[in-house]
Amino acid sequence: MKKTLLFLLLLLCLGFDAAAEGAIDRTWVEKNYCKTEYCIPMRDGVRLHTTVYAPRDTMAKHPVLLTRTPYSCRPYGAEFTSSLWKSFLKLYLEEGYILVFQDVRGRYMSEGEYVNLRPFVADKHTPDQIDEASDAYDTIDFLVREVAGNNGRVGVYGNSYPGFYALMAAASGHPALKAASPQAPVTDWFMGDDTHHNGVLFLRDAFSFVGGSFGRPMDTPTTVSAKAPRYVRTDEYDFFLRKATVDSLTQLLGDTVRFWSEMMRHPDYDAWWQERCAVRAMHDLKPAMLVVGGLFDAEDCYGAWTTYASIRRQSPRTSCRMVAGPWVHGGWRSSNGGNRLGKIRFSEESLTDYYQQRIEVPFFNYYLLGKGGDDLAGATIFFTGENRWRTFGAWLPQEARKEIFYLHENGRLSTERPAAKESFSRYLSDPASPVPYNFPMGASRDKAYMVADQRFAAARADVLSFTTEPLTEAVTLAGGIRAVLQTAISTTDADFAVKLIDVWPDDSEHPGYQMLVRGDIMRGRYRRSFSVPEPFAPDRVTEVAFTLPDIAHTFLKGHRIMVQVQSSWFPLADRNPQKFVDIYHCTAADFIPCDVRIYHDRRRPSRLEVHRLQ
Repeated sequence: MKKTLLFLLLLLCLGFDAAAEGAIDRTWVEKNYCKTEYCIPMRDGVRLHTTVYAPRDTMAKHPVLLTRTPYSCRPYGAEFTSSLWKSFLKLYLEEGYILVFQDVRGRYMSEGEYVNLRPFVADKHTPDQIDEASDAYDTIDFLVREVAGNNGRVGVYGNSYPGFYALMAAASGHPALKAASPQAPVTDWFMGDDTHHNGVLFLRDAFSFVGGSFGRPMDTPTTVSAKAPRYVRTDEYDFFLRKATVDSLTQLLGDTVRFWSEMMRHPDYDAWWQERCAVRAMHDLKPAMLVVGGLFDAEDCYGAWTTYASIRRQSPRTSCRMVAGPWVHGGWRSSNGGNRLGKIRFSEESLTDYYQQRIEVPFFNYYLLGKGGDDLAGATIFFTGENRWRTFGAWLPQEARKEIFYLHENGRLSTERPAAKESFSRYLSDPASPVPYNFPMGASRDKAYMVADQRFAAARADVLSFTTEPLTEAVTLAGGIRAVLQTAISTTDADFAVKLIDVWPDDSEHPGYQMLVRGDIMRGRYRRSFSVPEPFAPDRVTEVAFTLPDIAHTFLKGHRIMVQVQSSWFPLADRNPQKFVDIYHCTAADFIPCDVRIYHDRRRPSRLEVHRLQ
């Protein structure tokens, strides 16, 4: 008997040694793993479809790694998903993890009603008080009780919407959940992320996502995605401009896209939106947390930084790390290394390998397997420009000091406060010809727009550009950016987009390139409150201030720092009629030109407040 056991153990060791040498393929996975599908009952009786890939070796104890998704855990039935041997998941197979995928409530093969950003219920007293945290709790409870060979330790991860579900799982309080990694998590769809930024409807993303196949209801369990018409075929700028109003898009979608219709009934940050903010669930989190984001994530850049800061503030005793690289949405999962975006190259080596092999897998291994040490840095951040990783005890680094860049007349940008008695720059914002967010433009959004050359915008009369002299030394900026604009407008409402740009010198690899580092937009009516909008008094100087998502960038010696200010960013952001009306239900006749003045004098200094690292 002992000889048989030793022989079996030898075979298992050889198998996993082969895996460690890169031998994981379809044959290896099907030989060493088995697939089981469960319909796990929740506390209210609803059953959630769950797929479990577990090592055939049940003598050893294995940790569980769970992801909950609204995007389907297909393939259903006996077939194995090829992601087990074609993606980062093979790293976990090498360690013998039990991998679990679940369709969330109301999606694909799971029962129940699907609710976008289902509100978190802090105090639950009856079985019908369910949320995504309770569904995660019930799922974990089932897995540790019913899946053979597990070691009683569970981790959860997810990117984008699954990142939201990972965060809700962390809030569940289940004692077996030891580690969670919300990655680019949806956090607040009014303040940031895919559908709105600072109250501005992110038009083309919200329309394509909510109005596309994802937003179509699944009223019964199904294995197939819902169908949606292809609305934009050639030029998205032209398509959205011809549609003229948000209401015309609502009519185009009809009554089937429930969440779009719900958004249209809630133009302000009211209780409906507030209860859908994931920050509400971040108190006293028990598992160790690894928050991941991309510096150039067009979908959920806001979510990663906000999640990390909220956990640090509301769960100060929770072990929480932050990782950010120069990635697009989910770029840390890419097969191309995630080391290039558009014309900008960040590294010759794979940045995704660095993240997966040195950060994520060691994180889960430590908390779920007791393997390795607890030596991951509090924050591991890739600084573009200088193109290198830096580590810190926490983010924002303590050594960062506040610095202010002031806008000046004649398009100057300087750390010196303006001395002019009265000075302003002006432009005419015309909704009939909004500033495009990129150029040229096609039928879909180019992921590289977040580092795109902004010279196309600088050439427009409705865009103000302010630029430093060539830098005599490198300038490294870290953390959030606060834009403070002293403005007077001729109408009762307007939007304000602010962009921070790295201007490359003429003798560089990209001569004169105006690389977008960070940009965002603010709806002026929300300048004092996102819940209670307020019109502008025409021609009265008013302060508009807002915060842009964090950056980590070094402006090299010889480069220049540029700030651009404009009032449209189309069709990334919807057009403001520039009249204080219900934007979601206004008519084409409500859109009017607006004369915008940006002041930059000693009494009314417009500026960017940043943090600088030495």
